[in-house]
Amino acid sequence: MKSPRNRVKRKTKLPQATGETFSMCIPPPNVTGSLHIGHALTVAIQDALVRWHRMCGDQVLWVPGSDHAGIATQAVVEKQLWKERGVRRHELSREEFLREVWKWKEEKGGEISEQLQALGASLDWDRECFTMDTGSSVAVTEAFVRLYEAGLLYRGQQLVNWSCALRSAISDIEVESRPLPGRTELRLPGCSSPVSFGLLVSVAFPVDGEPGEDAEVVVGTTRPETLPGDVAVAVHPDDSRYTHLHGRQLRHPLTGQLLPLITDSAVQPHVGTGAVKVTPAHSPADAELAARHSLSPLSVIAEDGTMTSLCGDWLQGLHRFVAREKIMSALRERGLFRGIQNHPMVLPICSRSGDVVEYLLKSQWFVRCQEMGDRAAQAVESGALELSPSFHQKNWQHWFSHIGDWCVSRQLWWGHQIPAYLVMEGHTKGDKGDCWVVGRTEAEARKIAAELTGKPGAELTLQRDPDVLDTWFSSALFPFAALGWPQETPDLARFYPLSLLETGSDLLLFWVGRMVMLGTQLTGQLPFSKVLLHSMVRDRQGRKMSKSLGNVLDPRDIIHGVDLQVLQAKLRDGNLDSTELAIATAAQRKDFPHGIPECGTDALRFALCSHGALGGDLNLSVSEVLSSRHFCNKIWNALRFILNALGEKFVPQPAEEVSPLSPMDAWILSRLAHTAQECERGFLARELSLITHALHHFWLHNLCDVYLEAVKPVLLHSPHLPDPLQVLFSCADVGLRLLAPLMPFLAEELWQRLPPRPSGSSAPSICVAPYPTAHSLEHWRQPELEQHFSRVQEAVQALRALRATYQLTKARPRVLLQSSEPGEQGLFEAFLEPLGTLGRCGVMGLLPPGVAAPSGWAQAPLSDTTQVYMELQGLVDPQTHLSLLAARRQKLQKQLDGLMAWTPSEGEAETKRQQRLSSLQLDLSKLDKAVSHLRQLMDACPGPGEL
Repeated sequence: MKSPRNRVKRKTKLPQATGETFSMCIPPPNVTGSLHIGHALTVAIQDALVRWHRMCGDQVLWVPGSDHAGIATQAVVEKQLWKERGVRRHELSREEFLREVWKWKEEKGGEISEQLQALGASLDWDRECFTMDTGSSVAVTEAFVRLYEAGLLYRGQQLVNWSCALRSAISDIEVESRPLPGRTELRLPGCSSPVSFGLLVSVAFPVDGEPGEDAEVVVGTTRPETLPGDVAVAVHPDDSRYTHLHGRQLRHPLTGQLLPLITDSAVQPHVGTGAVKVTPAHSPADAELAARHSLSPLSVIAEDGTMTSLCGDWLQGLHRFVAREKIMSALRERGLFRGIQNHPMVLPICSRSGDVVEYLLKSQWFVRCQEMGDRAAQAVESGALELSPSFHQKNWQHWFSHIGDWCVSRQLWWGHQIPAYLVMEGHTKGDKGDCWVVGRTEAEARKIAAELTGKPGAELTLQRDPDVLDTWFSSALFPFAALGWPQETPDLARFYPLSLLETGSDLLLFWVGRMVMLGTQLTGQLPFSKVLLHSMVRDRQGRKMSKSLGNVLDPRDIIHGVDLQVLQAKLRDGNLDSTELAIATAAQRKDFPHGIPECGTDALRFALCSHGALGGDLNLSVSEVLSSRHFCNKIWNALRFILNALGEKFVPQPAEEVSPLSPMDAWILSRLAHTAQECERGFLARELSLITHALHHFWLHNLCDVYLEAVKPVLLHSPHLPDPLQVLFSCADVGLRLLAPLMPFLAEELWQRLPPRPSGSSAPSICVAPYPTAHSLEHWRQPELEQHFSRVQEAVQALRALRATYQLTKARPRVLLQSSEPGEQGLFEAFLEPLGTLGRCGVMGLLPPGVAAPSGWAQAPLSDTTQVYMELQGLVDPQTHLSLLAARRQKLQKQLDGLMAWTPSEGEAETKRQQRLSSLQLDLSKLDKAVSHLRQLMDACPGPGEL
């Protein structure tokens, strides 16, 4: 379908063309990954919106793309090189390694595109972008240079989040804050045995010049391996326990060096002993405190997680967690260990490697975020950028009010190499530090260096920064680069009115924040005017999707179906450790003992969109998708019935010329127009659950369950009346067009089978056919008729209930309706034939007001003014049915007694109990009435002329 759709859109102006533009870009997924159900929800919603706009006549652009995922991709290729060739990255040159990465990307990086196509995403594939392609590289370099020239990007030495396993700085969003209740054993990369965390170690710092055990300050620490980096001990200035020690010095428990005891109001006197050690090179809070007191930091943990030379020979080169145990032993030997206890804490974990994050003092490139962050916060506050649902605005404002400078350096090879150059000689006079220059090219950088140093550029030696930029830097530029920036500056408000993200993913909200900051700074525009944050998809038990839980599902497995053995093989091929693999495997066997049945793309899309995507989390089960598949089958069978009824010679009329000639036809067309109105309302509000509900109700409960059943006797008459056929065609045509944005495959297949309109006026594909609007179908709307027919449907339910009560499976009993309201009597008279058909009854009649009811007929009230009577004489054996009803009553009474015996509870459980009690009492009342009727029937022997 992609090629015809593109051909129509690009080369032919649609009859319904509006001249408006609607564009979105897909949040670029990592090239190393695969889409999960959360991604599938994003795609399903975005594609439905795109298809709706396209059918409405808007010019649509939906930009696909993927992110180069610096850390993840490099790790995958390094692992593959070691597995296949026994080669480490540093055994290759940078150029050789990058060739291997590009080779991997071309061979195995297309899985996401396959998944998107399987989901039916109608993306503009000829506009597909990759964050490492030429256009993106130009945009990244230009952005870096412009930010540097604006004074918003600088090189400095600061604490950064550091992953020792990756040997690289990582982003704040890649740091997982893991709460620990107390002592917790963790397996970490590079450690042969588990490491304990959640423990508070108490250490004594002796007061210099004061002998005796009382002359010490005890501090607590959860990181004893950082003790060699301590430069002071701090207490609160108002803490009376330490007032006498103000200005004194303490002896370091390991080195014996003198450390100042300082006072600072940031210290919390009621936590622990009220005294804290100050380690500015490995703690952000300590770095701020040390800066206030002009204390110099000591870096004691190296990039690879080993201890540095500043720790002394006895610790240098040891892994930091091995050094921890050695330090603890030394404290015990020196008599300065004061105890250890459980301590709840939050541990920073690298989400990429699983290692504990270290805070290291590094010279890196940073983006000043305060000014740009203020503009992003103001954009939401002023309404220029709308976050939907609105409760996300609070999180947005909080994030930007606490934003710090953004470290954009990454110590990787795969990524955009930073366009900054170190001048190796010829610094400017008086320059005490390194001389760095920034340029779009080396030639530009050399020219700038010449101006700074006063020497000819050809005589200078420039060394390019080997680091690459944070992947989020290029991802934040993705919407702009995709439209040609910086060569072109598109009207972003026109091109990106909307962005769609998963609300449960902090990563995506983080991405939006970076886009808004860079977009407003570099282009003077917001990248879009609204952000639509949909729900996080969880499993049927409400658990977050996690590989270790075995509940992460590839959308293709739901679409095509998959055996349990294949699901288990995927787990084994993953990167779970043995413990996680055992848990995940057992969970899969429990959740999918027979695998996953084939559900189809349309069923998956419809099930995902049927939830209120703008509310809380979305719990999805495969059984829901299977239910949507059954709905698809219902639509298929309905169209097969309609096509058979229309025949080969049928010629459809335009919708505006179709006029109903019967009340049933008028009712279904009114319902169809109402459905179009609801769909339009749902699309405008971006609330697709309104649309799925309206479509499900129309196709299943209006068309299939009611109208098609009601017109079957009409269609059996010969010759066929023309009006039911035109109405049937209208229901199929309009109904499928309403359905097309959500179920594109089913709608296209069935719509193409409909009889063609005269003079070839039909669109070549349903995806470019006009979407039905409330205005275009307004002439069919008859709300009063719909209200009247709801009374008929109540009568149908009453008749079916009577049939069920008396177990009339095949018999077609006579039925009489009686109403004391003349208007209501006329209402039923107009629908007597369909009422009999839908109620599965025989001859239908009206009993005049005031006339006595026939003796022995079953009775059911429809309202205070209307009764329905059903003939039982000759159709029911009273004696047999009385015994059956008695058995049923005994069973229901037992259930009622059991519920009554329960102790009343509170909340939802009590509400459900009360609802069940009411239901049982109503059923018992109906049974008692049926027993009464049967006894009357036994007593009465009505003659044939009684009526």
